[in-house]
Amino acid sequence: MSRALDNPDGAIRLYLLYGPDDSGSRALATRLDRSMGADAERIDIDTATLKNDPAHLVDEAASISLFGGRRYIRVTGGDECTAAVASLLESSTTGDPVVLIAGALKPTSTLLKVALNDPLVLGCASYKPEGNTADELAVMLARGFGLRLTGAATRQLMSDCLGDRAILERELEKIALYLDAAPDRPRDADTDVLDSIGAGLGEASTSLLVDAVMAGQLKSLGIELVAMAEGTGPIPVLRGLSRRLLLLAKLRAEVDAGKSVGNVMASSGKSLFYKERDAVGSQLSRWDSSRIRTAANRIFVVEQAIKTSRSAGEVLALEELVAIGRVAERLR
Repeated sequence: MSRALDNPDGAIRLYLLYGPDDSGSRALATRLDRSMGADAERIDIDTATLKNDPAHLVDEAASISLFGGRRYIRVTGGDECTAAVASLLESSTTGDPVVLIAGALKPTSTLLKVALNDPLVLGCASYKPEGNTADELAVMLARGFGLRLTGAATRQLMSDCLGDRAILERELEKIALYLDAAPDRPRDADTDVLDSIGAGLGEASTSLLVDAVMAGQLKSLGIELVAMAEGTGPIPVLRGLSRRLLLLAKLRAEVDAGKSVGNVMASSGKSLFYKERDAVGSQLSRWDSSRIRTAANRIFVVEQAIKTSRSAGEVLALEELVAIGRVAERLR
């Protein structure tokens, strides 16, 4: 499927991307974005539009770009799109390629029955990679960027990216740029390379947001949330916040055992990056063990919810980050 999306075939009218790994499907759809080119016009259509007007997809796919360039259609929806897809496949009019991100579909899905038996459709089911399969996926994707990952780097990337293919591809692209790598000039990438550019968790781009949340700096938090929406997305931020909460929980246990905050910070050693020392010390003096555990549990629940198909995603993360930030503000 990756090769097909990298080189769209005019004979394929519909690329059907479905399965429980919605992130994987969206990462594949992004490949079509790249192959169509930066000047191509993408038309996004939602499920409600097609449910009310199934013929709209045929009409849109047959339209001509206002600027005379290439066009393609992206649809997000499930069985509600069956009638629209059937109309598209029955139409004798050629048109722009359509990519449909359908999420997890049941075996009895009407959409699958209509689409997968048609030669005009190319379908791909995405499942969240695990174990050796996850490592093999990382190695394969890295090869496409001209990267040769070591075993340790592969495992670290997959762990830090939570097996999220979209995040993984963004991190691999960042590593390739850093190493000036390409398929015709491959480069080796080990854990030292990952650490040097903060690959995986996107630490450099999320640390300000983590500090704003834990310090209750709501004005700064608003600015950083906008940056999150336009940049890394919620998963790396939630992971960064989880790491901070785990660190605080470890240090707080020492405070609860009788040590002063100053002594705990002085003995933290390499477990704490020097640039974070002041911020973490301030947070440690305000957050008690109970609140730290509660915040960590809430972040875990939100992270799991985001990874389910068709969740509110970024909205859930935004709400939780603001809620924790408000708690921190009251502790100041």
